Amino acid sequence: MKAAKTIASFAEIRALLPALPAVDDLAVEIARERQSKLTKPAGALGRLEEVAVWLAGWQGRNPPSVERPYAAVFAGNHGIAEKGVSAYPAAVTTQMVSNFIDGGAAVNQLCSLANADLRVYEMALEEPTGDFSETAAMDEEDCAKAMAYGMMAVESGIDVLALGEMGIANTTAAAALCCGLYGGKGADWVGPGTGIDAVRMAEKARLVDQAVALHGDALGDPLEVLRRLGGRELAAIAGAVLAARMARTPVLLDGYACTAAAAVIHALDPAAIDHCMVSHVSAEPGHKHLLQRIGKEALVDLGMRLGEASGAMVAVLLLKAAVACHNGMATFDEAGVSGPAGVSGPDGVSGPDGGA
Repeated sequence: MKAAKTIASFAEIRALLPALPAVDDLAVEIARERQSKLTKPAGALGRLEEVAVWLAGWQGRNPPSVERPYAAVFAGNHGIAEKGVSAYPAAVTTQMVSNFIDGGAAVNQLCSLANADLRVYEMALEEPTGDFSETAAMDEEDCAKAMAYGMMAVESGIDVLALGEMGIANTTAAAALCCGLYGGKGADWVGPGTGIDAVRMAEKARLVDQAVALHGDALGDPLEVLRRLGGRELAAIAGAVLAARMARTPVLLDGYACTAAAAVIHALDPAAIDHCMVSHVSAEPGHKHLLQRIGKEALVDLGMRLGEASGAMVAVLLLKAAVACHNGMATFDEAGVSGPAGVSGPDGVSGPDGGA
């Protein structure tokens, strides 16, 4: 994505939208046809079947594969953190980046299990964004450049891109983004984040309301919502989502903050995130509301709220399971098993739909 280096305005971001490629319909058709012939009742593998077809369609090939999964974790600091909206100080962002590099975080263990590459992208950690309850988080150039930086993280040859983030106070930014995009009150979108109590959560909601009121006149434009209420790591995720679509790379979104970043692209064009699946339902209450808004059903609900692409990497393991079944199972003809019509097979034994 060398061209991304020149992007420094929202006009350049918007110019990409009309040219976004569609899913490969032929690959989808072939994958669905294969699913119908595998030795199982139709739909018996549930969403694993959906996942295999989705992968084939966006990879544009059959069989689909998850041989080269790639996790991109973007880290940024937020000015709003100074208002005490998190249980941890902003310095933890930098400390956790070091932990990722040293291999000590949850995402490192999950990437190792999934045989996935992990890249961590630091977004000017020494320069937090503006406190969006008092001013815009970023100016347009800063936001557009952060999106471009995220675009450059999409390398060629990736089977699936797992996106995640690290940034103290980014659940506050996620709540502000959702409130700016969809309305409501701060209390509708905030949650405990890193584990704050009810008093601090009420203050977190008040700050979101204050921010939305401050920037209200500009919130009809999703990119303005992002620059005023978001953060650099969230802008980078939005850029990565766009670049992955341009490359026809399937994307797994992590939890609340990651999905809120992708929601900015959805608000520009709802079809622009068709290549994305949401990996898990965050324990942050706003995430369920957000999934309803963007029409996505998460793959699992494990009560996770860690971020750092941890939920997305768990979902990579599910993708591997889906692909293993899709590619490795025998068809009815290959196995000599009667198909769903109940016709007796070679040994006079009825197939799965007519058996026990």
